[in-house]
Amino acid sequence: MMALNLVLMGLPGAGKGTQAEKIIEEFAIPHISTGDIFREAMANETAMGLEAKKFIDKGELVPDDVTVGIVKDRLSQPDTEAGFMLDGFPRTLVQAEALETMLKELNKPLTAVINFDVDPSLLAARLLARGRADDNEETIKNRLEVNIKMNAPLVDFYQAKGLLHTIDGARDIDVVFADTQTILKAL
Repeated sequence: MMALNLVLMGLPGAGKGTQAEKIIEEFAIPHISTGDIFREAMANETAMGLEAKKFIDKGELVPDDVTVGIVKDRLSQPDTEAGFMLDGFPRTLVQAEALETMLKELNKPLTAVINFDVDPSLLAARLLARGRADDNEETIKNRLEVNIKMNAPLVDFYQAKGLLHTIDGARDIDVVFADTQTILKAL
């Protein structure tokens, strides 16, 4: 089987993390979540973590150059040879184009982009219920608005490349995963 190089897309709370866990169990590829990388860097109070925290605390996105650098370092590691799953990256067209360039250099072309689609009003309720320290109503509303604006061009970008697969993420976790498996096994 060829390497399974994936990007998971979807608004915050759409179930990317949950589906990622199931994909890891089934396909044994590393899950690369920029959110996890940022949280770890902030907890360790690294220079990059402190820089990222300034933006994250306001519900804003971390600048592209910081994010792209972190992702390239991670994708250069040997455990990504059999495939990888990016979650939370790319978030902008600039990042998507940087990813494409990076993957050409690393000779690891994308296999597919899975987009978990959920209505934003459902997501706001899910995120509030989840109760992370950085989640309050205003931050959530801002984060969803920012992400909605940024996701639309990415959907178009990957659709034009024939890589996009959209799944209704509002359904039961196992039903969503069955759809995900069907797509991944067909690649």
